[in-house]
Amino acid sequence: MISEYSIDELISVCISRQVDDGEVLAQGINTPLVMAGFILAQMTHAPNARFASAIGQSICREPAVLGVGRIEDLWLGKGLIHLGFVNAAADLLPQFNPKEFFRPAQVDAAGNFNNIAFGKDYAKPRMRLPGSGGIPDVSVTSEHIYLYVPRHSRVTFVAKLDFLSGMGHSQARRRGKGPLYLVSDLGEFDWEDGQMRLVRIHAGVTVEDVRKKTGFELAVASDCQITPPPSSEELRLLREVIDPLGVRKLETLGGSARRDLLREILEREGAYEPG
Repeated sequence: MISEYSIDELISVCISRQVDDGEVLAQGINTPLVMAGFILAQMTHAPNARFASAIGQSICREPAVLGVGRIEDLWLGKGLIHLGFVNAAADLLPQFNPKEFFRPAQVDAAGNFNNIAFGKDYAKPRMRLPGSGGIPDVSVTSEHIYLYVPRHSRVTFVAKLDFLSGMGHSQARRRGKGPLYLVSDLGEFDWEDGQMRLVRIHAGVTVEDVRKKTGFELAVASDCQITPPPSSEELRLLREVIDPLGVRKLETLGGSARRDLLREILEREGAYEPG
């Protein structure tokens, strides 16, 4: 029986548990924690889930195992239909109303989020971020916005955003909903009455730990409990079937540890030859 688990595995399992059978699940460009969770859901309780893959710009019934160097080939080979990004974002996906997890660089108490830049001067930011992609379009209309943060800190959970790229719970909203759920390496959250609320904490974490790493006043559910751990079968599927290379771990690591794992994955894929 498998009993020990890592935080990346717990996050992917929490993501999996948010999936309902029959849903269309939108896959981001570089979100292996999410994709591991989506595939896990399809292999367990949501066999009729389908994937809208940004990597292959396609709709897929079957998933591809997680990878780095050859992931485009894997997803392109699974596509039932292939679309351009503009057609997918503007025409097709709004009809499917897919569920999607975004990773915010900053998020405030109302669920507004920023993936543009750190710093007040757009022309000369302290750090340029990956960019918003289709988030400004999707977040103002979707009813299935979910978030995840692999490393919970006051850098990410802020009282005021530097820039706004994803719409949260706002009185200006005319369509869709703000984020419904967020999972981090400390716990799980919802937006009761439009304000972020802690609903479950991970084993070994205290409510005070979460508050210390959150840059705004955090509501806590009266029945806040411990996050249920992954099952032995969930861990087996993640480790042996869905992501044997450990690609999901890249999102929880930084610096040399991330670089070393990335090199190891590429070598095992045969996509990297040491110089």
